[in-house]
Amino acid sequence: MKKIETFYTYLNSQQTAQQYLLHCYKNMENIDAEAKSYENCNAFMYYLDHGNKFYEDGKKLDMAVQPVLFFYGMVHLLKACLLTKRPNYPESTTLLAHGATSRKKKKKQYSFLDDEVKVQHNGLFPYSMEYLFSTKKSPFEKIKMADLFALIPEMDDLFKLHNQEMMLNVGRVGSPLLEFPALLLDSYHLTATAFIQRMKVHLPTIKYTDSDEEMIRMELSHPLNYTNGPFFIHQSSQKIYFPKKRNHFIPISEVMVHYLLLYNLSMLCRYETEWWGDLLVTKSDLDYPFIRYFLQLTSEKIPILLGNKLYHQYSERN
Repeated sequence: MKKIETFYTYLNSQQTAQQYLLHCYKNMENIDAEAKSYENCNAFMYYLDHGNKFYEDGKKLDMAVQPVLFFYGMVHLLKACLLTKRPNYPESTTLLAHGATSRKKKKKQYSFLDDEVKVQHNGLFPYSMEYLFSTKKSPFEKIKMADLFALIPEMDDLFKLHNQEMMLNVGRVGSPLLEFPALLLDSYHLTATAFIQRMKVHLPTIKYTDSDEEMIRMELSHPLNYTNGPFFIHQSSQKIYFPKKRNHFIPISEVMVHYLLLYNLSMLCRYETEWWGDLLVTKSDLDYPFIRYFLQLTSEKIPILLGNKLYHQYSERN
């Protein structure tokens, strides 16, 4: 999106970075907003600059090295976002860890889609979940890569080619109306009334509901323009998607879904050289198209999602 590219450019000076941070800090308690904005403006500016450069350079290079560049590009952009919320970040060295772990020893018949990552109590992942996305506890201790892919709307096109549908379109950004196919009730093992009650936890602005044999409709007092799971936005169509299967009903930001996928891919790229090399050369199994498609997608989508987060904070305060 041109607006976000322009905003990143706008923040690329000490003066504009300092003024932006001053806006972010001025209503915080026990913070000298003026002093902190000057103290953090260079780090903030460099996090953004280096993060975007990792993405730009990664797009030009071979897929063999892209996971590392995209992961560290994302890490830098996350740290910039954290500085807008946490003026003293990083408060301790424990926050510098990734906050996730993957299997050190891979099985003989290893499959990326079946692989898992575990979430740790300390590090960038849980810290970002709490302070950027208001989620104090991870909704899972460990999760499979296939289940993470299932939470990204754009990946559903690939799943459909394998006769699987993971998400359903329930609305559009900017519209207050959400429509859920009634067939969801079988998958979620809920009545229409119980389903609506569950949605009220995630949609506090519901002002009207009705249902029939085909559809459950909800009207919101404010459209969903920025979402956390279980709602996810398709970047190009701006349609809002909802998990078709109950086990994918996970309240997590899509940003953190990409984080875990990139973390695991970057570990494979660095430490499982033979498997990674064979995957790229032989393209022998299902992992390859999913990984390739995801890398193309994440390199475009994450800078936009995190840029949107920064822009939203700026526009709220002006």
